[in-house]
Amino acid sequence: MDNRENNNIYFLVSTLLIIFDQSTKLAVKGFNLFGWQHEGMYYGESIPIWGTFLQLTYIENPGMAFGIEFGWGKIFLSLFSIFASIALGYYLYKITFAHKAVKIGISLVFAGAVGNLIDRVFYGVFYGTQPLFYGHVVDFIQVDIPDINFMGIHYTHFPIFNIADSCVTCGIILLILFHNKLPGIKEILGKNTQIEDLQKENAGEQ
Repeated sequence: MDNRENNNIYFLVSTLLIIFDQSTKLAVKGFNLFGWQHEGMYYGESIPIWGTFLQLTYIENPGMAFGIEFGWGKIFLSLFSIFASIALGYYLYKITFAHKAVKIGISLVFAGAVGNLIDRVFYGVFYGTQPLFYGHVVDFIQVDIPDINFMGIHYTHFPIFNIADSCVTCGIILLILFHNKLPGIKEILGKNTQIEDLQKENAGEQ
């Protein structure tokens, strides 16, 4: 079994996280599919999990992660998300020789990017509320923090987020911690060239 085959486990982890992310969003938002109807939560509803510290609160976010608004155009954000997801998947596919922490970090960011991408691209059409690429991201995890009121910024709780946002955040933190292990483009191309040379040598010997 070669290194590239070993990398499949990281794509499997990403896939499982994407499924988990989408399952939780559908459970919160509700759905009606093939005659199976699930009501979900009503918009703005809160369900205490651990008092007021941790609650499930259903909102929808038309912008980026953690409720950040994006003023350059919704279609641009959706298209950028598609490009970023493809780039992350390709990068993960190529870094078979990288440190395990880097692979885990990239797989987490990849899972989070794809998870929210599905909302943006398909949810509007699936629920009949927005056209393709204009869907809103479902957020539902609310964590209490001390009140912040500084220079017009006022927060009574941390911005509501979802599983995909958590994956992106954890992945980025992991990549920051192991930034010195990140392979560069030249290193990736160099590794690929060495692999191709070895394959040619082996073919010539046969």
